[in-house]
Amino acid sequence: MVEMVVNALVVLLLLVILLSMAGWVYLDAPEYGMNPKKWALVSFFVPLFGFFAYLFEREEHMPEPDREEHFVDGPFEIHKSRADDAPWATDGEDDSEGEDGDGGETKEGEQS
Repeated sequence: MVEMVVNALVVLLLLVILLSMAGWVYLDAPEYGMNPKKWALVSFFVPLFGFFAYLFEREEHMPEPDREEHFVDGPFEIHKSRADDAPWATDGEDDSEGEDGDGGETKEGEQS
């Protein structure tokens, strides 16, 4: 009987630890712009690993004081000095390579 009570107390203690980690994650995640429900569920259902995964991901969302001159433009941080640069041509506008893809150069004896 004593053994069963001890086992129940150990399971209860582990559950309280898991719930407290998930609760802390739920309260802490919005401060870093992260989804609190997702990270609380991950930290509860994937014990220890989920909690430490949250901590590592949280570090990626921490503001860095030496990066104050960056601003966010969509998913990328762009430096203010580069904000007015033209975007890369992605729809085939830049045809400097030619049709064969080797920069427009032809091999000896071939005609282009």
